[in-house]
Amino acid sequence: MNTDQDETRQAERQLGALEALLLLADKPMPTARLAAAIGASEADTDALLREIQADYAGQLPGSRERGFELREVGGGWRMYTNPHYSEIVSAHVVAEQSGRLSVPALETLAVIAYRQPVTRAQIAAIRGVNVDSVVRTLLARGLVEEVGVSVTGAGLYGTTDRFLEAMGMNSLAELAPLAPYLPEETEIHEVAKEIE
Repeated sequence: MNTDQDETRQAERQLGALEALLLLADKPMPTARLAAAIGASEADTDALLREIQADYAGQLPGSRERGFELREVGGGWRMYTNPHYSEIVSAHVVAEQSGRLSVPALETLAVIAYRQPVTRAQIAAIRGVNVDSVVRTLLARGLVEEVGVSVTGAGLYGTTDRFLEAMGMNSLAELAPLAPYLPEETEIHEVAKEIE
């Protein structure tokens, strides 16, 4: 075996190793760290990274533009989705997020559906836990919306048409009766005042 073949194999192995490491990165990886991991100099590693970057962008002979790209950002290198496919990726992410809700999210959604319009403090009073992040999740998924402001200035939340659609209902009147299971309005307002 000649030296050229050995060098080609070593470069291919290093390219593969870099790709594997970059797929695991949750933040930009510095060139020095990548170089140490593959046992190469920083200059050689930088050249390999730029080759990968050009390959993914379809700039090398025989290569094509990929659905992902390699970017040098924040003092290191990281894989990102190709911006040309952002609409498709966004639609997929939204569809995935509209899947199952956690138990706390379902409980919070039920409280909002049955007690709307309701403040976060009132929801927290019923559930007995902080609901800020769960309400943000429900807002992001379009299941609830801010429908006004209470006399204390707190936001009031209610369900959306998307909620009705997801539940397969035409109106809130179709909700099953739950009155015996929820605390009385006066109890909720008293506890909510303490929280606000």
